[in-house]
This record gives sequence, C-alpha cells and structure tokens, in this order.
Amino acid sequence: MPPLDDAARADAPSRADIASLFDAPLSDLILRAQAALRENFDPHAVQTCQLLSVKTGGCPEDCGYCSQSAFAKSGVPASKLMDAETVLAEAQRAKEAGATRFCMGAAWRSLKDRDVEPVCDLISGVKAMGMETCVTLGMLDDGQAERLKEAGLDYYNHNLDTSPEYYDQVVTTRSYDDRLDTLAKVRAAGISTCCGGIVGMGETRADRVGLLHALAQLPEAPDSVPINALVPVEGTALSDSKPIDGLELVRTIAATRITFPTSVVRLSAGRETMSTELQALCFLAGANSIFIGDKLLTTPNPETSDDMALLASLGLRAATEDDARKTSGN
Repeated sequence: MPPLDDAARADAPSRADIASLFDAPLSDLILRAQAALRENFDPHAVQTCQLLSVKTGGCPEDCGYCSQSAFAKSGVPASKLMDAETVLAEAQRAKEAGATRFCMGAAWRSLKDRDVEPVCDLISGVKAMGMETCVTLGMLDDGQAERLKEAGLDYYNHNLDTSPEYYDQVVTTRSYDDRLDTLAKVRAAGISTCCGGIVGMGETRADRVGLLHALAQLPEAPDSVPINALVPVEGTALSDSKPIDGLELVRTIAATRITFPTSVVRLSAGRETMSTELQALCFLAGANSIFIGDKLLTTPNPETSDDMALLASLGLRAATEDDARKTSGN
C-alpha cells in the first residue's frame, strides 16, 4: 500500500492545513463549513440511515471501544448470522420510518467464503426495496468485494478509527495497513467507501488531525465520513475514557466537512447523550446524515420521533430517496 504522506494525492491537504482548521476561530470555521455544505448539498436535507447488527458478539479483534470484542467483559453474547426474513423485516420497518440507507454490521474479523452468499442475499433483498445498501463485515479477501458489488452493494463501511500514531492504543490485532488494504479492495470493485473514525478515546487533537489527514491521503476521498463519539461500555478497554468536549466535536465535524466537501458527513454514535443544542451545532458545522432507530449495533440511539422533532425544530428535514441519490452520486 502507498504510504500515508502528503504526496499520496496531489490535491490532499497537509497535516498543517488540517491543523489550522482546528485552530481557527469557531465562527470562521463554521462559516467555511456551511459554505462547503451549501456548495455541494441541499443544506436543509439530512440523510437518515439505519444500522442493524446482523451478527453480534464474539469478534476476535481487541478493539478497545467495542462491546462485541471477545476480549471485552461487556456481557454481549455471540450470535449467528440473522436469517434473511428477520433482517428484511427490519429493513422494511426502517424504510417506513424514513431511512433511505440500510446498513448491516457483522462482528467478524473478516468475511468468510461460506458467509458471502447469505450476505449477498441480504444485500439483494434490501436493494430490491429501493434503499441504499451498506455493510461492515471486517476485512475482505480477493474476489469478495466483487461478489458483494454484483449483489447490489452501494457502500462498504471500514473505519480507520483514529490516527496512525494512536492506532495501536486502540487496536492491536489488526494493523492500519490491513484497513487500507480492505478499502483498496472495495474501491477496486467499484463500491463506494464509508470511512471515518471515533473521537473521545483518549486521543489528542493532533490525533484527530491525523485521522482526517489519513482519510485525505486515500486515493479517493471517502463517499461517506462517519464521525462517532465514543459510547463507553462497561467491560471494554476504553470504558473510562473522558468524553470529548462538545465544542471540540463541533470543530471536528466542521474540519471534516471542509476537508471532504463532497462527502456525506455523518454524526454517528454518541448522540444519545448529546444535548439538542450540541447536535444543532454539529448540523451547523456541516453534518448532513444521522442514524435513526433505537440502537446502533449494541449501543443506544435517540428515538426516531425525537430525531424528527429535532430536525423540524431546526428547519431541517429527512432527505428523500431522490435527495439521497443526489448526495451520494448514485
């Protein structure tokens, strides 16, 4: 894989460029982020997605933030892959609630060949409903991404999590290069990438800058960039992490929007404990997507009715399927 340096992409910003965004006056930063949002998206439309854990627990990775890791003492039991009927019923309910993208996550280190066909059936079923499809299944072997693409997969989620420098403080069972290799397979198959990270894991601002810099060094900018605020789960290695400061989260969202002006920026995990005012600032800073539904894999999420009320109070609306196609390039 190519090194993560300033020469990886001719138009990629340097670390210093991204660091300067974090150091800017907040009003200037939000003004720039709003300009980037309005130039590329309907500023009043927020894409609503739903995420379902289709295979929970027992993951052999030691990711310090994850309750599904076999190393965690979180009490999350291991389960088998859900049957198609159950998953598609959940997808239908998500669509009826207003979701335009349905995401399916499996707690695997990597996708096994025996699971490719069942997963493809899930993708095809969701795609037939007229929704965007997304999966997160761990690492991929040669040829697997192509099979997922043939089944109708639109997006593959594979986060970098944090900066290359801080990464081994979070995960030791999978390297940064492993993640980059999976993303390369996804791009080569013509699948859109959903790739971001997690903040509030004890990292510094320099690490948040490093995360955005690493994302900017990819051969192509991610189509979606989820920014997750750590949800500490008892029994995980990072359960005692200090939450990220609210205004620092806003700066991170704004810096992400400016760095990736044409990407969907998703305010992802952690909203359950955010005030309405903090979420409003994140939208103002350029976030234009959220997850709806009462759960994100194994952690809580706001009620959909509360989310719709929040959007309405801000003069925002849930994006339609047509909006979603415009913003995603599909």
